Amino acid sequence: MKLLIDANLSWRLLKHLKDFPNSIHVNQTNLNFPVPDLEIWNFALKNGYVILTFDEDFYHLSLRFGHPPKIILIKSENQTSNHVLELLNTYQKEILEFEYSKEDGILQIVA
Repeated sequence: MKLLIDANLSWRLLKHLKDFPNSIHVNQTNLNFPVPDLEIWNFALKNGYVILTFDEDFYHLSLRFGHPPKIILIKSENQTSNHVLELLNTYQKEILEFEYSKEDGILQIVA
């Protein structure tokens, strides 16, 4: 699974995502900032990314358009990079199952 890390998350996460090779941050794309959510959505769709975000707007886009792309939505008051990494490690099994699910387009991680 390759992740497209949304702008609301730190690009510094990339160096710790060994389980998600070929992941990138939105700021590494050719998209012009600030990038509208729909442009991020379309980039992920075209390039085979799963969007990792705190932004619930992607939840609504997924309800509207379906998937792909898939969305990993982190719902947490603690939005530090370390906490996000802990959540990705803690929910690694669920994330891997989500990757192969044909039915699920949104994985919400609530912490």
